[in-house]
Amino acid sequence: MMPKLVTPLNAADQGEPKPPRTLVERAYLGLRHDVVCGKLAPGERLRVEHLKDQYEVGAGTLREALSLLVADALVTAEGQRGFSVAPISLADLEDVTNTRVMLETEALRQSIRRGDAQWEANLNASYSLLTQADIDLAGAGSALWERRNKAFHETLISAYESAWTKYMLGILYRHAERYRNINWRLTAAHASGRDVRREHEEIFRAAIDRQEARASLALEAHVRLTHDIVKRQTL
Repeated sequence: MMPKLVTPLNAADQGEPKPPRTLVERAYLGLRHDVVCGKLAPGERLRVEHLKDQYEVGAGTLREALSLLVADALVTAEGQRGFSVAPISLADLEDVTNTRVMLETEALRQSIRRGDAQWEANLNASYSLLTQADIDLAGAGSALWERRNKAFHETLISAYESAWTKYMLGILYRHAERYRNINWRLTAAHASGRDVRREHEEIFRAAIDRQEARASLALEAHVRLTHDIVKRQTL
């Protein structure tokens, strides 16, 4: 059964994240953050007896949270050997990028076709918040910017009512974010010559003007440029 998906479509949802509802969810979100940001390194063994105190939960709760991360492909489970952080590779990065491009560009085209006045209003609000984060935080690299960036991408495709597509893109986005964060120390955005604000503006303008082909091309270029920049580094 598909999980219920919640896409942030208003300003309140795109600021501070909502507090976790259960201990399992709290442990899951904490672990996921630490994997995605690189605090838990690729291939690192995740020993329940050590981590349960760090995340302030019992062993059973922690194992349940780790099992959820296995479903997200951020953690691997090897029978009696326990859990480990999923490894990274250039091949995996390319696969994540290609699959995301395939799904997200089609979802954007469908969303542009189906989007109503409320979708336009949500997209304007989401883009405005992301632009403000750019100004306040001087670009990418902060938790708030990452949340608003993700919210912008989610709002772009929100009029396309495919729960499976949104679910899979949510997982792929976290993996793409992981690669960005792992390489952040090696490749600062300003050193790459990249203008992320301009990229987002091109996507936004084309989408809001209902130019689905142009919007899809701009989105693909945006996603692939992240891949190209990261690929130049030593993973």
